[in-house]
Amino acid sequence: QVQLAESGGGLVQPGGSLRLSCAASGFSLVYYKIGWFRQAPGKEREGGSCIGSSDGISSSSTSYADSVKGRFTISRDNAKNTVYLQMNSLKPEDTGVYYCATTCDYRDYDPRNFWGQGTQVTVSS
Repeated sequence: QVQLAESGGGLVQPGGSLRLSCAASGFSLVYYKIGWFRQAPGKEREGGSCIGSSDGISSSSTSYADSVKGRFTISRDNAKNTVYLQMNSLKPEDTGVYYCATTCDYRDYDPRNFWGQGTQVTVSS
């Protein structure tokens, strides 16, 4: 079965850290760019972080929304078929459901894209 599965969410205090994982099954993530997106309560889904496809040799390109730049780091482990999102210095406004997908555009509704079910991140004291 082809799917993406996020994990690693939870409740954390402001200033804390979390590492989210996006694990693929049924296909190889190596050939795909992967995006992490956030959907806050009552708001539309928005983009956050993106990592390019891998050639297995050089590092994949990355890009970040201004709101997370310098605090979040996206990376991939091809051997584990997993993409990670390291989130540091978390703020209450980072709260939301985090999704990973085989696209870096949150407005890309191409049915050929794969999306995970999401993992909840809550930043609160």
